[in-house]
Amino acid sequence: MAGRPSIPKSEFVKRWATLQEKMAEADLDIVIAHGHEADPANVRYLSDYWPLFETGGVAIGRTGDPVLLIGPESLTFARTRGKIPTIMQILEYRESAEPDYPGMPLDTFKDVFKAVAGRKKVKRIGIAGMSVMPMTIYGPIAEAAGGADVVRADDLLTEMRQVKSAAELRCMREAFRISEIATEAVLGQIRPGMTEQEVVGIAQGAMYAAGAEYEGHPTYVLTGRNSTHAIGRPSTKVIKEGEMIQLNIGALVGGYSSSVGRPICIGKMPPKMRDLVEVGLEAHYETMDLMRAGVPASEVVIKFEEFIAERGYSDYLLYGPCHAIGLMEVERPWMESSSGYLLEENMTFQVDTFLYTKGYGLRWEDGARVTKSGVEMLSDRFLEVIEL
Repeated sequence: MAGRPSIPKSEFVKRWATLQEKMAEADLDIVIAHGHEADPANVRYLSDYWPLFETGGVAIGRTGDPVLLIGPESLTFARTRGKIPTIMQILEYRESAEPDYPGMPLDTFKDVFKAVAGRKKVKRIGIAGMSVMPMTIYGPIAEAAGGADVVRADDLLTEMRQVKSAAELRCMREAFRISEIATEAVLGQIRPGMTEQEVVGIAQGAMYAAGAEYEGHPTYVLTGRNSTHAIGRPSTKVIKEGEMIQLNIGALVGGYSSSVGRPICIGKMPPKMRDLVEVGLEAHYETMDLMRAGVPASEVVIKFEEFIAERGYSDYLLYGPCHAIGLMEVERPWMESSSGYLLEENMTFQVDTFLYTKGYGLRWEDGARVTKSGVEMLSDRFLEVIEL
């Protein structure tokens, strides 16, 4: 859709320069950022390229422009979608069926190192995205590195990604706006007798019609016992009156994710179910009341857990209460009792309040931007007990 928020090329250039400054501080000669279809964040952050079927990477030296690394089949796609002009095709970035591509001229990692470092001696190579990099790529990188050390460098990009720019926030606000439109469509059309998957279709149709580029995450429509899933996929289960329905609907705009989570019921909620839903909503607001720039992340978590305990619901808590959001619906940093960082202005989090029993579970979930005085809610519609 024309006018949809996006990240301008100038911001990508600024990201490259900032990363190079961090590389100098960390004594890294080359950084390779890695990503794939399910977790493209580091690659998209540096290039706006989102691989599919194949994997992708960005290699950057201490000076000069980066190089986009792709598999053998994605060249025309990468040229139209990426912000990095120089593209190198690497066999190891091929799709998982591992075709040989006989006769196709391809680059090697030695070619990549030469392209970004020139004739300078390479002593240290950092990998950002190590947790999602397979040995089929890491092994050839390490072999091509020769005597150079290959080390983990995820923190460099995490530090850059966790505080959002004005352009990033525009993308996120639009993504959340679309997510609320899709939530409204589901609330207006969901009926007993539909399957969970049918309702997903309603959400997807509304998201794309409103301008989403994709889903920010697989859409959750989890009903009855399925609503106990903290992580789950919709099924062919038929929806019934009087059961818990966990909705989590998120759109993607300009690469930036969103998610709106609401517990709903068709008909009246049983008293115990309603009590849990209300406590969850109280805790949800309590978390946001605790958040502001300068507050230790661990303090928010400890006070959240105390709040749940005071109401007698500690046994119903799996985790909480926040994780960061941006290019991924769940990204670093998590907010945990062990967290050692302070909240900063323009950090963005999903306030994710998940409580569950043996028979049902619920999730209140909304995006929030940290400000000096509190939070800006990125989604705030339908924050009430929903009985249809």
